[in-house]
Amino acid sequence: MIKNYLRKVLVLLILITWCNTAHPQSESNHAIYIGNDINAGNYLGLDFNVNYAYLEKYSLRLGYSWNVRKAETQPYDYSAGFFKTMLLGLGSPADQLGNLQLAAGRIYKLNNKGTIRANLSLGLGYTTIKEPGNWQRTGSHLLKENYTWDYDKYHTISLIINPKIEFPLTRFFGLSVSPMVQLNKDRVYLGIGVGHIFGLLRDRYEPAQDGNY
Repeated sequence: MIKNYLRKVLVLLILITWCNTAHPQSESNHAIYIGNDINAGNYLGLDFNVNYAYLEKYSLRLGYSWNVRKAETQPYDYSAGFFKTMLLGLGSPADQLGNLQLAAGRIYKLNNKGTIRANLSLGLGYTTIKEPGNWQRTGSHLLKENYTWDYDKYHTISLIINPKIEFPLTRFFGLSVSPMVQLNKDRVYLGIGVGHIFGLLRDRYEPAQDGNY
């Protein structure tokens, strides 16, 4: 139920973002933009998020992150076989961590132009954990895997700590660096992401009339 509700909110925010891109906003109090990150830590993965900023001071973020790592239960003699090796391991067993997350935060400008800012946020995530188990050896094979397995899947709630340093290089495009901590009763993710942001990011900078910046 929670997952379906958050998905509907995510779709709504994406539609609003598209409308704002197609029709420039006349008010600077509200800004909606999208972020995409590649992250690495004890897992590797991707993060997609839709952000709302009010007065360039308060933020709300809805996003989804997907991370993987080598299966911790993988037998020492597991072999992916020739075909999956040629596909760079795609389809091989892996521990998977998915998070549908909602966070709120505070934005602090780190320079007068607003081209460097800290977006400090805290939130909750609906976490899906998939991990391979029930390994069964099938013998030695050259072309295919030498084990079969089943995925165990379960859900939990995570605390999401995700401060971001954002660099709105223009009003509509920028970069970001984002440490992330995901805490729940079953797993912990620690990592850092780098990516880009686009949409309406900040108000137009107007230098002071006396020429001071």
